[in-house]
Amino acid sequence: MKESVLFTPGRIGPLTLRNRTIRAAAFEGMCDGNSPTDMLYEYHRSVAAGGIGMTTLAYASVTRNGLSFPHQLWLRPEIVPGLRRITDAIHREGAAAGIQIGHCGNMSHRAICGCTPISASSGFNIYSPTLVRGMRTSEIADVARAFGTAVNLAREAGFDSVEVHAGHGYLISQFLSPYTNRRKDEYGGTLENRMRFMDMCLGEALTAARDDMAVVVKTNMRDGFRGGLDLDECLEVARRIERNGAHALVLSGGFVSRAPMYVMRGSMPLRSMTYYMKQLWLKAGVRAVGRWMIPDEPFREAYFLDDALRFREALKLPLVYVGGLVSRSKIDEVLGHGFEFVAMARALIREPDFVNRMKETGEERCDCDHTNYCIARMYSREMACYRNVPDLPPCLKREIERKTKRP
Repeated sequence: MKESVLFTPGRIGPLTLRNRTIRAAAFEGMCDGNSPTDMLYEYHRSVAAGGIGMTTLAYASVTRNGLSFPHQLWLRPEIVPGLRRITDAIHREGAAAGIQIGHCGNMSHRAICGCTPISASSGFNIYSPTLVRGMRTSEIADVARAFGTAVNLAREAGFDSVEVHAGHGYLISQFLSPYTNRRKDEYGGTLENRMRFMDMCLGEALTAARDDMAVVVKTNMRDGFRGGLDLDECLEVARRIERNGAHALVLSGGFVSRAPMYVMRGSMPLRSMTYYMKQLWLKAGVRAVGRWMIPDEPFREAYFLDDALRFREALKLPLVYVGGLVSRSKIDEVLGHGFEFVAMARALIREPDFVNRMKETGEERCDCDHTNYCIARMYSREMACYRNVPDLPPCLKREIERKTKRP
């Protein structure tokens, strides 16, 4: 095993991070009115103060019809001053500031995005639930250009990096995957055609980034279900992203509308998820069929590592490993395999100062137990670890106790 590079500087394009850690672009749910709040400010400031190399705000929609939640960031000119306040605070703490940009495609509802949700092809999204309209050819270039506009707004707001979301079954991923792309034109059929929309979005982002902003792409290594993209096709997508000129690649997996727990692993605490829901019909529906809609996936630390090693062998650009990191020993192991950076989310929801604690003590482990309460809660409220919620309802405490006692 190589000597640890964890606390050495690392480069992503024009950007140098003070160490090899990144707060992963995980949705915070802290954006009332689709705008930054004091809560979002304080969370990312605390992660920056906690020693992270770069903290990434997520998920910022490039258009209104790309929103999947009412408490999600919509990147537009009027919120730039609020975002600048956050990036200034992050920089004062010595960290870099990143923002994830994307479009959710079919993972929305008219009540949120103001129109019938769009996707690569028409259909029905049972998770919303809603009818979905396939994009007209004339719309595709407009949505791609919105990624370039988002990069320019991010620069104005003081961000050092943008992360283009091309995974997890959101719009770019919906074009890439044969599961959601049934088009008969030049954007469907072969993988070459299905990558065309991704090429356009990434091209707009890279052009707007010029030479003063880093452009990172998040992509799947597998969609995580039969009929979606598997590893070989995902490798081809990653090679295309490298050829397009991205500065780094975040290796992830899963499809929110088909294999949601493949992304995060473990099980979803459905009582916690439905407890905060305001729509009675949705609450009843999730309780009735949630176990079928959100099946469990086994958790182990660094659960994406085996697949990620295949990508490390095939690619030359900097790679960011994400997926189940909670200990210094496993982080050092991942970096020792040649990954330039590691990204974490749940560990930093539990402990925003986890990076500093690792640096001070040498060998440390976060006590995040991956019960996924933070994820269940974020669908209706801001994300938070149950250990950090002083008024946790007794019924949710009992659910968490049952989950933590499982062998």
